[in-house]
Amino acid sequence: VQLVESGGGLVQPGGSLRLSCAASGFAFSNYIMSWSRQAPGKERELVARIIGAGGSTNYADSVKGRFTISRDTAKNTVYLQMNSLKPEDTAVYYCYAQRGLNSYWGQGTQVTVSS
Repeated sequence: VQLVESGGGLVQPGGSLRLSCAASGFAFSNYIMSWSRQAPGKERELVARIIGAGGSTNYADSVKGRFTISRDTAKNTVYLQMNSLKPEDTAVYYCYAQRGLNSYWGQGTQVTVSS
């Protein structure tokens, strides 16, 4: 099982990034896929989640209207489009897959929002 995140980096406030998470080794379309983040000195928090092939989504209040989660089942990939980025969005972003008692985490990708 692998979850490999990419797309992080340094961006100015107000800018955009798109994170990708390529999944392998499990039935991707059957899993709830999420993005979480952890800033220095803070607990990990759920940012966005997409449920099932139908794509029902949930977002943290802090990112609603700015972030969009999506999945491409043909590519076994989940995305997080992040717009209007703020310095407080700076964190390591993790991809997470969950179904029942099975769950997997990616290694994380750093996002830094700074001028």
